[in-house]
Amino acid sequence: MVHKKPILKKTQCLKWLSPIVDKNAEITIRIVDNDESINLNNIYRKKKYPTNVLSFLVDDEVHLIGDIVLCAPVIEKEALEQSKKLEAHYAHLIIHGALHLYGYDHENKKDADIMEAKEIKILTKLGYKNPYLIEESKSQ
Repeated sequence: MVHKKPILKKTQCLKWLSPIVDKNAEITIRIVDNDESINLNNIYRKKKYPTNVLSFLVDDEVHLIGDIVLCAPVIEKEALEQSKKLEAHYAHLIIHGALHLYGYDHENKKDADIMEAKEIKILTKLGYKNPYLIEESKSQ
């Protein structure tokens, strides 16, 4: 069995989640391959392709309990295509996933603007660049 260096460290994830998540929250972060991401995306969203992040709220009655599922191959490909550091892209997607657990979404322009502004504010405080500016400048 080959032991790989972990993609993420617990300390990184805690740092990225701390501006958002209550200290009593229980969040599982799972890193999956393309096949598992396709399967989960198909079951829960009826979409037959892998996606970078999925969030699943388990309970929010007493304190937040949820799962964030990250697809490593998709994230690595996006980071490369968008000329982003892999760590910064993971930070963004974990924050994005956590905000979904708290009810934020991007189904319409108004909600997307609110969610993106929150992401940008948190990422900036953590020392990361605005991920949306990087994408926009890359696509122009």
